[in-house]
This record gives sequence, C-alpha cells and structure tokens, in this order.
Amino acid sequence: MSHPHPELSVPPELAPGALRVIPLGGLGEVGRNMTVFEYDGRLLIVDCGVLFPEENHPGVDLILPDFEPIRDRLGDVEALVLTHGHEDHIGATPFLLRERGDIPLVGSELTLALLDSKLREHRLKETVHHTVSEGDRIAFGPFDLEFVAVNHSIPDALAVAIRTGAGMVLHTGDFKMDQLPLDGRITDLRAFARLGEEGVDLFLTDSTNAEVPGFTTSEKEISPVLERVFHESRGRLIVACFASHVHRVQQVLDAAVEHGRKVGYVGRSMVRNMAIARDLGYLDVPPGVVVDAKELADLPPERQVLISTGSQGEPLSALSRIAQRNHNFVHIAEGDTVVLASSLIPGNENAVYRVINGLARWGARVVHKGNALVHVSGHASAGELLYCYNIVKPRNVLPVHGEIRHMLANAALARETGVPDEQVVLAEDGIVVDLVDGRARIAGKVECGYVFVDGSSVGDITESDLKDRRILGEEGFISVIVVVDSVTGKVSGGPEIHARGFAEDDATFDEIKQPIIDALDRATSDGVADSYQLQQTVRRVVGRWVSNTHRRRPMIIPVVVEA
Repeated sequence: MSHPHPELSVPPELAPGALRVIPLGGLGEVGRNMTVFEYDGRLLIVDCGVLFPEENHPGVDLILPDFEPIRDRLGDVEALVLTHGHEDHIGATPFLLRERGDIPLVGSELTLALLDSKLREHRLKETVHHTVSEGDRIAFGPFDLEFVAVNHSIPDALAVAIRTGAGMVLHTGDFKMDQLPLDGRITDLRAFARLGEEGVDLFLTDSTNAEVPGFTTSEKEISPVLERVFHESRGRLIVACFASHVHRVQQVLDAAVEHGRKVGYVGRSMVRNMAIARDLGYLDVPPGVVVDAKELADLPPERQVLISTGSQGEPLSALSRIAQRNHNFVHIAEGDTVVLASSLIPGNENAVYRVINGLARWGARVVHKGNALVHVSGHASAGELLYCYNIVKPRNVLPVHGEIRHMLANAALARETGVPDEQVVLAEDGIVVDLVDGRARIAGKVECGYVFVDGSSVGDITESDLKDRRILGEEGFISVIVVVDSVTGKVSGGPEIHARGFAEDDATFDEIKQPIIDALDRATSDGVADSYQLQQTVRRVVGRWVSNTHRRRPMIIPVVVEA
C-alpha cells in the first residue's frame, strides 16, 4: 500500500498516455470534496464542495478547496461533474465559477436544480448546464463519461465512470446499497459488474463507513420509529434534519397525514430545497398538508409539525434559535417533542448537545440517534464495500471521502478482496497519483491548503489570523500605551494598560508598570530608538509577567509614541 510522504516534491510533467489524479479536498476529511483528472493536457473536475468550520475556526463561514494548483489552467477544464446535491460536493462551485464562469456543469436534474439556487445567490446567471441521468454517456474532450445510479441520503445521486486512453476510472461519489429505498432507486450493481468486466483500472470509492461492519440500515427502518414518535406525542412536533434530506421529509409528511397534522418548514434552505424537490417530483406533498409555518400557530399543538434546519447545532440555524427561545415565531414549550433526524458530523458534537440541553431545559422531549433509530447513514458500510470490490474487481484502488482512519479501513478491505498491496494507493489532499500502463503510483504533491470564507472575504484569512482569533477568544488581550520623550528617551507618559477578556480591574497591572518603564529606560540608554524595537521590549516584559503571574498567554498590543 502506497503512503504519502512529506518529502514528496512537485510531480514531473505527465507522461504521454497517462492519467493524473489530483485530489484537492475530501481525502483526510469529511467534506470539501474535489478531485481533478488530467489527460492529454485537459482537465476534468469531479465535485466542488465545502467543509463546514469547527470551533477552532472562529469567525469562518465556510472552508473551500484550494484552487491554486489549477488556477492558471482553468481554461483547460472540460467540465465539472457533480455526483449529487450535498453541500460538501457542490457548495464551492459558485466560488470556482467566479474565476471561470463558463465551465460546463454536469449533474442530475435535482443536483443542478439545488445548485441553481446557490448560483442565483452569487448572481451567477450565464452558466452552462448538462443534465444527465443514469445510463447516459457523454464526452467532454478526451473524457468519455458514463453515469450510474447510486443510492444515497439524497435523491438522484450518480457514480461516474471516466474512460480515457489511460484506462477507466470508476468514481462512486457518496453511496450505499439500500435494497429497499424509499424512492425505489437502488445502486445499479449490474452496471458496476458490467464496468468491472470491461476493466476498471482505478476505483475511487467512498470511505466514510469503512470501519462500520455489515450493511447500512435501510431508510425504511426509520418509518416505524417516526410512527411511534407521532403516536406518543401529545403536543407540537419539531423534526430537524438536513435541508437536502428529501427522503426523511417525505417520511415526516406521510406520518403527518396519517395523524392529521399540518406541516410547516422552518429555515430558508429547507423552504427552498423542498420547493425544488416538490416541483421536480422528488417529493410527494399531499394537498393541504404543507402550510406556511407561521400559520401553524393558529392550530392546536397536537396538530402541528415543523420541519426545521439546524440538526448539527449551527448557531444561527432555526433549531438553535428555538432552543435559545429567540426564534421570531416558534417558541418551545413543555410537552413539545423535538426529533433530531440526523447523524453527528465529527466536530459538531458539542454544538448539538448544547441544543439538546437547551430544548430539554424548556420541557421538550428530545428524540435523537442516541436514544432512537431516527436516522441512518447515507454511506456504504464495510459489507457493502466488500461486495463492490468483488463485483468491480478493480486493478487499482484509491480510497476517497473520509478521514485517515476511514481511508485506512477502506484500503484494508480492498486488500482483503485480493487487490495487490502495492496497487492500493493511500493519498491525502494534494498528493498526486498517476495511472501509467495500468498501474497507479504516487507521483508527487502540490501545495493545497484550506481557503477560508469570512463574510465577503475569500482566502484573505490565514492560519495565523485564526491563531490570533483563538488567542483573543481564549486568552483575551492587553493593550499598553507608552509615551517616550523624543529628546531624552525617557518615559514621559504612561504606561496606560487596558485589557479585555483577561482582567476587568486595571489595577491588576499596577505592579508591572514600573518594570515596563525600567526596561524602556535601559533600552534607550543602550541606543535603541526604533519604536518597533521599543514595542517589542514592552511585549516581552508584559508577556513574561503575565505568564509567570497568571499562567495566561493573552495577545499583547504595545504602542510606543514619541513626543
């Protein structure tokens, strides 16, 4: 099994007839999926998603893939293929189109419809769409693409087979093998087998659940649990799920009809996405069931169902505001039941439990994955992956979409089914893999890091900025203003010391004022006149004192003024 090495250098020029794979996101993380394929001087991109920030990313709204490795080659891009409509696969597309707006966008009907609403928000109108379905085959430059139906937690997901002169790549996207899906659309294993017989030279497969034994539970198993929750609830019901989870919303609508309840959507993305799914026929909405969420207040609680965003504890989401009792028209009350119909995305645990505690504090009964089967994964477990390896019989394997532990588990499954150890390639973001003469090998690496979106700023925030923000948030800051006589070099005013998030009483700093003056006097006596060097002197004195006295490391902002 090949492993990435830190000493890898920039890959050499691609050999004639070879295929290059450049993952720019999604390998080593759950999110930010983006993979670039290069053949004969042309590029094909599969997915362009976002990663959502964690607590160590203060102030960050989204994290994008790094386009820098291909920025000067955007003119070579033949198309962007989108496997399905989840944010971690389509969310960064508007930012890529800002740099080249006419990249052809290829995806299923629902995927492109969900993307359209995002493009309108970014005021991107002149985009090129190619709607495809399972079984379709279409060429873009040297890339011959065939699309295969796969089952996932959003309708209309597709795997893609990419044929080039270097061989065939099969990219599963996100998938599972639910044999009783709610929409009747199963993963097309016959197509996987047919492609395997033709010869899959490189298999890129979803790693998310590779550590989970057996098969992923069917979506149909959720319905009896929801039915029981509806039966037992005497007050209002609030169901929180992903705004893209059409299947889960369908189950809630069906249960609401059965129990004589009306349904309202809460959260802008939920309202928008369910309208799209309904208009395209992916969501069956019985007449008169869905009403404006504000109108539900006119009904008794036992006839109300709200379907809300915020199942991951996002601070500004509808559910978080409901839990904090500051939502503008939904007010949680004792006797309400809240269902969190989603899994926990790694890193969101604290935020989700904070919301659960907030809801429980006001008397709500909270049903979640920890105490009831109200959600199943959208990803293939180990048994399903083994099944696919045995059907496809790939020559080379590149695990994708997952943290390192997930990809390692996926690689182990590939080896168990007979893929030679040296032909199972473990890579991370930026690690370049070349397919040459039927063999996949690591060829080098390109620099690709996180690109942070902060308000209207894209890429301006650096890791250093985030470190400063973390220090400010955790340790506070101290400002020190000193006036130095430009003639004598002596301190003529101050030090004036103020702090935020460290100590409310400015008298705390009385004992350090004289040491600051003494240090500055010594520095000026030694010939130091540069204000920057004098500021560094103040920073060292205050920093040492704070560390020794208070065991803290606040941000220190010294200002030395000559007068």
